Amino acid sequence: MGEIDLVKLCATLKPVMAPAVYVYCSFPEFNIPEGLPCLCTIRESEGLTAIVERTEAQRLGVPYTYVARLITLSVHSSLEAIGFIAVISRKLAQAKIPCNVIAGYYHDHVLVPVDQADEAMTQLHEISASAF
Repeated sequence: MGEIDLVKLCATLKPVMAPAVYVYCSFPEFNIPEGLPCLCTIRESEGLTAIVERTEAQRLGVPYTYVARLITLSVHSSLEAIGFIAVISRKLAQAKIPCNVIAGYYHDHVLVPVDQADEAMTQLHEISASAF
């Protein structure tokens, strides 16, 4: 079971930035092109959203938007934790960094614009440092 204590979550969030650059793609017909590996997909009434590595989208000529870096919060957070993502998004918002969050079974993942990724990492480390 993951951590639910907000202070412990913040103190041990351990952000790790993936080396790849990710993008968002939309497939109105709900069909992902064969051979396009996805980080994740989200089914919406307008179509299937897929988050993929930019190089893969470019390789297959798939249109995309929102060029981002993926930061994984390495702490094993509970899906029932209260306020953790609010702390993260508030801190990034104060630094004028947009973020898109994906909750996985073990970790939360934040996608931020490529040109603001280093600053996002700094802001996330500040959360951890101030939690003690």
